Amino acid sequence: MQPITPHLWFDKGAKDAAEFYCSVFPDSRITSSTVLYDTPSGECDLVSFLVWGQPFMAISAGPYFKINPSISFTVNFDPSRETNAREMIDEAWGKLADGGTALMPLDKYPFSERYGWIQDKYGVSWQLMLTNPEGEPRPPIISSLLFVGDNCGKTEEAREFYLSFFRNARPGSLFRYGPGMEPDREGTVMFSDFMLENTWFTAMDSAHSHNFQFNEAVSLLINCETQEEIDYYWDRLSAVPNAEQCGWLKDKYGVSWQISSVRMDKMLAEGTPEQRSRVTKAFMKMKKFDLAELEKAYLGNL
Repeated sequence: MQPITPHLWFDKGAKDAAEFYCSVFPDSRITSSTVLYDTPSGECDLVSFLVWGQPFMAISAGPYFKINPSISFTVNFDPSRETNAREMIDEAWGKLADGGTALMPLDKYPFSERYGWIQDKYGVSWQLMLTNPEGEPRPPIISSLLFVGDNCGKTEEAREFYLSFFRNARPGSLFRYGPGMEPDREGTVMFSDFMLENTWFTAMDSAHSHNFQFNEAVSLLINCETQEEIDYYWDRLSAVPNAEQCGWLKDKYGVSWQISSVRMDKMLAEGTPEQRSRVTKAFMKMKKFDLAELEKAYLGNL
């Protein structure tokens, strides 16, 4: 199973955003770029790229969803891994701040010698952190889930839910709010991390006032090898029937997932324009992907 891939939805400019992120962080590059035809949004740019080794995808598909900080990306600058970690965090902050908005200024905090939370000019949120080198190593980029509003207080429940059925999963650390930390309720999760399909996540509760919730603008993509794997994750995650479309679903916490196919990616990457068009038309009619039907579309056996 491939790593779980964050998928970013932009009105337009997905490739520009991907190129920008590749210029901000090391070990970053665009790995593929294609155009999907015959979608409700017309022609859509679809870009795959690496940010400091973490796979991402982005699509330009119209102004239907807006990215918000409910899912952000923690960037660990670890002095035991990068000797110039402090300089790197300052440089990255400077680039992200161009046209961006600081949500928490780059400064010293009780949990980190240097930390800042920023929303960049494309709307994506990044938490830059100078990591304690004495802690257990974590990858440079980690998707971070913020449970707010009606979801506040459900972080631990969600964490245990995901750990109960994802393969290659294990819990990490968990810290709770203590007394006198209002508005956050004592006992709820101040910070946690966990691994699903060899991909690390962090999650926390926040009782502060936020005007956002999880939505489709940032989804988590599971790329499956077989129909059995597609069925397995779809059956366990999908909790909002009217959100099911084109391999997308929402779980019971409102987090959007895409249960996709390695084989379909290959069809879209290697097929002729006519084959790509047929496959796109086929999957646009589906909720859960049917690999046998997609294969028929690819081969023209409709």
